[in-house]
Amino acid sequence: MQTKYWTVDKNVDNSESYSQLEEAAELLQQNETVAFPTETVYGLGANAKSDQAVKKIFEAKGRPSDNPLIVHIASKEQMNEIVEEIPEQAEMLIERFWPGPLTLIFKIKKDTLSSLVTAGLQTVGIRMPDHPVALELIKKCGLPIAAPSANTSGKPSPTTADHVFQDLNGRIAGIVDGGATGVGVESTVLDCTEAVPVILRPGGITREQLEDAIGQVSYDPSLSNIKEAPRSPGMKYTHYAPQAKFSLVKGSPEFLQTLVNEAKAEGLRVGVFTTEEHAAFYEADHVLSAGTSQDLATVAAGLYDTLRKFDTLPVDCIFGEVFPVEGIGQAIMNRLTKAAGHRIIEEK
Repeated sequence: MQTKYWTVDKNVDNSESYSQLEEAAELLQQNETVAFPTETVYGLGANAKSDQAVKKIFEAKGRPSDNPLIVHIASKEQMNEIVEEIPEQAEMLIERFWPGPLTLIFKIKKDTLSSLVTAGLQTVGIRMPDHPVALELIKKCGLPIAAPSANTSGKPSPTTADHVFQDLNGRIAGIVDGGATGVGVESTVLDCTEAVPVILRPGGITREQLEDAIGQVSYDPSLSNIKEAPRSPGMKYTHYAPQAKFSLVKGSPEFLQTLVNEAKAEGLRVGVFTTEEHAAFYEADHVLSAGTSQDLATVAAGLYDTLRKFDTLPVDCIFGEVFPVEGIGQAIMNRLTKAAGHRIIEEK
């Protein structure tokens, strides 16, 4: 398959961008797959109403089909066609955070979407992305768009169109390049079907922000207990991992450096995942900073790109720093822990 590639203005404010998005929208209407930017990561979109289209997502990504997908919309009217009801708390969250990096789980109306989108569940995750290119594309095709991250399943999520091209060129119909994404980690997924809403996946909207809006929310047990089966789209299987063995290190920079020294003594080529503040401290083969610890939003934005950069470097193992689990740090640590396969080395 030849993958078409369009570079569009992020603000979609010129005739060339409009015509390119129309071409991409036509492919979606023809039940093809098209990657597009959102404010979180690039998504791989397809018509959420079509089994034929949704199958192509799973085939392109190599993603198991028992993993549900998030549906992207451009208007509340689209959501009303899909969900049975919108609880009062969900209405409050929509008013405050949409468009934005928040996916809400609702009970689904029968026969409105492909059963492959929900993996047979009676609920569906829906969000309205805060990106002008994504919104315009969805409006133009007039369809709800199922869209997981536009990467090969298991690899770090894509935050640039080039990441998508590296993974999926020749496997999908098109890529809309709207520049680098902003948030850098996927949306928060919140189950609104419970009396107390449940965070199934931490992301771009923090627990603190949610509780400020609607009061108490809880975390799904699978977020802290790997034996619990996760219920959120994109959380069921190993994700985000670089090719080299990746381990998180809970301890001082000096302790992490001793681990580097031990690995180098064994003849291994060693990488370190760190922040701007500590980058100069480490002596390793490759030291990469994802952002600054003074502003963890920068770490979230640079997380996946940094993990992908390690795949371009000659490293046998990578040691990564850990971060506080408040605010966006919860999402960062969720992704890093999964990337490390839950390998955490603690300083005694």
